[in-house]
Amino acid sequence: MALHAALISFISLLGVAAAQSNTSSSNAATYTNPIVPSGADPWVTRYGGYYYMTYTTATDITILRSQDLVDWSNAESKLAFDPPAGQNYSTDLWAPELHNIADRWYVIFTADPNNDSPPPSKDMLCTFSCPAVNHRMYVLESSGSDPWTSSYTLKSQLDTYDQFAIDGTYFRHTTGLYHIYSCWYTAYESWPANLCITKMSDPWTVQSNLTERQILSVPTNPWEKTPYGRTENIRLSSNEGPQQLTNPQTGQQFVIYSAARSDNRNYCLGQLELIGDDPMNNQDWKKHNEGCIFYQNALESAYGVGHASFTTSPDGTENWIVYHGMENPYSGWSARTIRAQKFGWNADGTPDFPRPGYGPYAVPSGTNATGKGMRV
Repeated sequence: MALHAALISFISLLGVAAAQSNTSSSNAATYTNPIVPSGADPWVTRYGGYYYMTYTTATDITILRSQDLVDWSNAESKLAFDPPAGQNYSTDLWAPELHNIADRWYVIFTADPNNDSPPPSKDMLCTFSCPAVNHRMYVLESSGSDPWTSSYTLKSQLDTYDQFAIDGTYFRHTTGLYHIYSCWYTAYESWPANLCITKMSDPWTVQSNLTERQILSVPTNPWEKTPYGRTENIRLSSNEGPQQLTNPQTGQQFVIYSAARSDNRNYCLGQLELIGDDPMNNQDWKKHNEGCIFYQNALESAYGVGHASFTTSPDGTENWIVYHGMENPYSGWSARTIRAQKFGWNADGTPDFPRPGYGPYAVPSGTNATGKGMRV
């Protein structure tokens, strides 16, 4: 009996040790970048225990679903929108974003009618070559409150005054809903690409007229130009890819945007902070002019890092940035891949982004031993 009891005790100890080993293994789990081997302009949101990702495919709008933020190898895929030919939104579908507003899901995206190739009669009106002159913003609406089981239909074109518009996003504030996007000064000025804001009455309707539209940021800093510090003209100077980011502790509101040119090694992230009460008053915004807040890491061959979105770990305790970048800075747009890293906050409440790289990094907090995110 004593031997039997001792054997049972030994087996129990082995079980505890194995459990501790499994826990330790889970806690020590790592991942490496990229999390998607080819892609750009990623948007990730978390809902109902899943992460939903959209990114630029150019031909359609596809939604991916995964319980694991940093492993999309077995993600489910859903075709949300396959545009018919011959429409103003048939080609070059860029930077889709999936937003939950008033118990419906809205996909805001950029598109144009002719694969970024305007007729010469229109291109000649621009001060510089302007292949994107016909790009506009559009919105899809879900049929229900569930982003995965819903179907999506084209709801509206957003009013950008029949002018160039790309990379639009929603900015939510106590004073209402706003549209922030990359814009030109006028329809044919073509450069620089600035950040504009308009007030909305609902997710598909802009209520501001052209004179009420405000320009929030102009690419005047050396790091916002291509090549870096360009002096002779404003061609290729760009602010684009704006994203709202809120500090969960302080409530500070930021717009994190991309600067320079997305096929270039110097592509990086800039920062605006809303320091007043009115998003439509450009004096209520403070721009971080000192330099990029997230930028290339040549020592690790991480170039052209930008067009980010933000989410949290499965247990909600960590903040994560999802962005695209390039390992080879000479291959242009085709070299972009999607990456993710954890970030924190500085003492003044501004985001504290890491240096971009490939890892290995610890998996997001709350990712269980099978690599799945916890349902919270």
